[in-house]
Amino acid sequence: MEETHQIAVTQMRKSVEKLGSSTENYSDATIMRFLIARSMDPEKAAKMFVQWQKWRSAFVPNGSISDSEVQPELETRKIYLQSLTKEGHPILIIKGSKHYPSKDHLQFKKFVVHLLDKTIASSFKGREIGNEKLIGILDLQQITYRNIDARGLITGFQFLQAYYPERLAKLFILHMPRFFVAVWKMVSRFLEKATLEKIVIVSNEEERINFIKEIGEEALPEEYGGQAKLVALQDVVMPQLEQGGC
Repeated sequence: MEETHQIAVTQMRKSVEKLGSSTENYSDATIMRFLIARSMDPEKAAKMFVQWQKWRSAFVPNGSISDSEVQPELETRKIYLQSLTKEGHPILIIKGSKHYPSKDHLQFKKFVVHLLDKTIASSFKGREIGNEKLIGILDLQQITYRNIDARGLITGFQFLQAYYPERLAKLFILHMPRFFVAVWKMVSRFLEKATLEKIVIVSNEEERINFIKEIGEEALPEEYGGQAKLVALQDVVMPQLEQGGC
């Protein structure tokens, strides 16, 4: 780690302590994610980190959201979790045509946490390093007006930005219909510049080829130009992790 980064990490750890919390069980890689998300400002990053800790302990008191807590959302089989890309990022696929706005918004929030936690954990090699990222694919093929859920999209992005800083490597949006453009413009207003810069709307053949190349054919499902089979989120068996976290 560069000397300037190490100094910022040390300063942030001290700032967290001043706020009455601790970074003792968290790696430098984890601390760096919060620093990057707050433009390397140790005090702002410390506030974000402490807010994240408080949210995590309140919203996920058991450390994870179990399948049974979000069963109705899982039953739609709209989320898929593939193996790692060439860069080592897990691939999270969302099929918009299988999604309908949830009547239970609290359960939907739990589902967002469940799918993000499981996706990120699927890239751990024995234990968490702290800088793991995911690749997202939002497939809007065959969506109708009944599938549109601006509130749900905004919730997902807000969770990523507030509680999973620097966990998103890139998000590819496929098959965006014309009627969805206005919805996307509205949703985009809630996104930070750093998030928007990681989103690619695949709209022509050149972009499609680059999309396949970036992810890699071995990990990408066949219907998107790859060689893999789609695997539903709940069908993915997680590897046993070593004791200790980041």
